[in-house]
Amino acid sequence: MKAIILSAGQGRRLLPLTASRPKCLIELGGRSLLEWQLISLVAGGVREAVVVVGYGAEQVEEVLKAHTPAGITVRTLYNPFYEAADNLASCWIARSELRGECLILNGDTLIETAIVERVLGKISHPITVTIDRKDWYDADDMKVQTVDERLCAIGKKLDAAIVNGESIGFLRFTTEGSARFVGEVERIMRTPEGLKLWYLSVIDRIAKDSGEVGYQSIEGLGWGEMDFLADVARNEELVAGWPAPAAIPSSRSGAA
Repeated sequence: MKAIILSAGQGRRLLPLTASRPKCLIELGGRSLLEWQLISLVAGGVREAVVVVGYGAEQVEEVLKAHTPAGITVRTLYNPFYEAADNLASCWIARSELRGECLILNGDTLIETAIVERVLGKISHPITVTIDRKDWYDADDMKVQTVDERLCAIGKKLDAAIVNGESIGFLRFTTEGSARFVGEVERIMRTPEGLKLWYLSVIDRIAKDSGEVGYQSIEGLGWGEMDFLADVARNEELVAGWPAPAAIPSSRSGAA
């Protein structure tokens, strides 16, 4: 199982912390956000990761050389459009890697190992969106509508009357699902609005057109986003209870 980690952005809402480093390198409990992601992925059974980099790419690659956990091979892909485009462009850059069964993880999403294990379990749809549920959702949440086992819509501006969950930024694709996703990414990137879209807008279109999108709830498990300065303290508390990996570093990393 291969994970594509979308880490090309700077994270301007986290300034001044990101004035000279990308947000995936913000430290939490003595390790970067990216390191914590890799630790959870490898502990959950993922053995290969491709990190899409952009802002501060050389810094990210240096951290990977020094701190890639044992048990996982990591490569990087460079997105030269990171300042001009949203994360759909990062998926377009990584489209050749999105083959067969694979995962996409947002570069600002922390996940505990149990979430990886749950997502790698039984699936019922070509595309699976990992969701959480809570009592209320704010304007920045990537909200979802689900009916039975199907995800029907996803977006930040969904009508509150139909919202019953939020995406945490972690997706699983079967071979059929990744092919469908890549085909739609290639089609939309040929349109004028392609550079300004989130990749989850593609998932929304597939869900509405075909019904091929399901969801996996991770209610009760630990995760967090790194969007605003207030998130840093909350994420510090989150990782404080997570076990450290048995062996670091590993030299198995490189750039592509």
